[in-house]
Amino acid sequence: MKPSVAVAFDGIVKAFGPVQVLHGVSFALAPGQVYGLLGENGAGKSTLMKILTGYEQATGGTVRINGEVRHFVNSRAAEQLGIVLIHQEFNLAEDLNIAQNIFLGHEKKKGLWLDDKAMEREAAAALAEVGLTIDPRTKVRRLIVAEKQLVEIAKALARHARLLIMDEPTATLTPGETERLFKLIARLRADGVTIVYISHKLDEVERITDEVIVMRDGRFVARAPTQELTRHQMANLMVGREIADLYPPRDPVAAESAPALRVRRFNVPGWAQDASFEVRPAEILGFAGLVGAGRTELFEGLMGLRPGSGEVELHGQPVQLRNPRDAAHQGLTYLSEDRKGKGLHVDFGLRENLTLMALERYAQPWLKPEDERAALAAAVKEYGIRTGSLDVKASSLSGGNQQKLALAKVLHPKPRVVVLDEPTRGVDVGAKRDIYFLIQRMAREGLAVIVVSSELMELIGLAHRVAVMRAGRIVTTLDADHLTEEELIAHATGTAPVAASA
Repeated sequence: MKPSVAVAFDGIVKAFGPVQVLHGVSFALAPGQVYGLLGENGAGKSTLMKILTGYEQATGGTVRINGEVRHFVNSRAAEQLGIVLIHQEFNLAEDLNIAQNIFLGHEKKKGLWLDDKAMEREAAAALAEVGLTIDPRTKVRRLIVAEKQLVEIAKALARHARLLIMDEPTATLTPGETERLFKLIARLRADGVTIVYISHKLDEVERITDEVIVMRDGRFVARAPTQELTRHQMANLMVGREIADLYPPRDPVAAESAPALRVRRFNVPGWAQDASFEVRPAEILGFAGLVGAGRTELFEGLMGLRPGSGEVELHGQPVQLRNPRDAAHQGLTYLSEDRKGKGLHVDFGLRENLTLMALERYAQPWLKPEDERAALAAAVKEYGIRTGSLDVKASSLSGGNQQKLALAKVLHPKPRVVVLDEPTRGVDVGAKRDIYFLIQRMAREGLAVIVVSSELMELIGLAHRVAVMRAGRIVTTLDADHLTEEELIAHATGTAPVAASA
């Protein structure tokens, strides 16, 4: 077993060209402690951790490991000391199987040949530790998002980490999977492993960490024992101001208004069966359920992204939606839960991303970049997208600002019904509040809004009604008056009394 790891950052500076993102950051991490590293998107948390793990090189300052100055030229050099980073964005090879991914770059050999059996055996043991029961020979591309997250955690365990950095590890996990992860963290801590837990879920930080460290605008600003801070104080330290009224007031919906979208007996083979629901103009309809319940797949089928069949009406008219472009022309748009994989083209510029779904508006008869640029300038102002320049790639934005750009993109065609799948995943508390108020503004302007979310408090704070899915079926729809975490979990897990179901 590798020895415990203590870390000290001393005046760490990092610049990307003329842009300085870390400004003399200094603090230390003791062995065998769980640290909550907090800060808004763009605060510098991930950049600092990438410097520690060899993915980035510091422009200035030093990193000491167990008192000795260390400079890791790559992540493998850090991993040899047991320092492992679990990325927020998955770092998996889709066409390799799980075992191959877990041992990629650290393959086991028997003579001149790869020892596949040994790697599969050890991979299965690591998967069991994180509670994922699946054949390690399964190709990663066949996994759902939550399973990929658990594979990333299993990969870190297989590297025998002594300092483990988890960046938003529960963003895609069910409550049960999250509980298993917390038990694993407690076991690792007892074994002397240092854990840096980066999360915007302050209830989790409050529950599992020993100490909170806060960064803001590339600087270290505060640290304190977790038990001495309330979640409200943590949020205020992150944003540098008082955070109040996280959720906007819920406006009433006219009971007599006709549905903007009505779905009847919709089926997505293998994922959703006999799904029926409707949403009215100015209404926010939530969709809750455990990972694998079929929520995302239902809406992908509805949008023509996967095979699906059933009756669909938009504003009283039957429609056939063959693909997302067809849906957009009918006034229905969808924001994917996979922001970087499906929501944005991160290697494109901001302008190209914004106008992609409404090119007809800017290409009659030729593309008009000046009109696109004017639209981008207006969207940056309207949606509060923080960027130093309009002429950068989407990949240069922080997670929260990427999400705001993705929202601007799906709203740019001026839809009448919008489906938002995990709209605040991986987004800090300040950006979350901005997005919540944006969703409320959509509804106030007459849009019918559907929010698919794994964060139950988010649905309780925003939605007029919440439909709950379990095993591919909508099992109940609850009004705002009956929205509690306990009630939603009971229906999602099938433990609610039969009489309580709608």
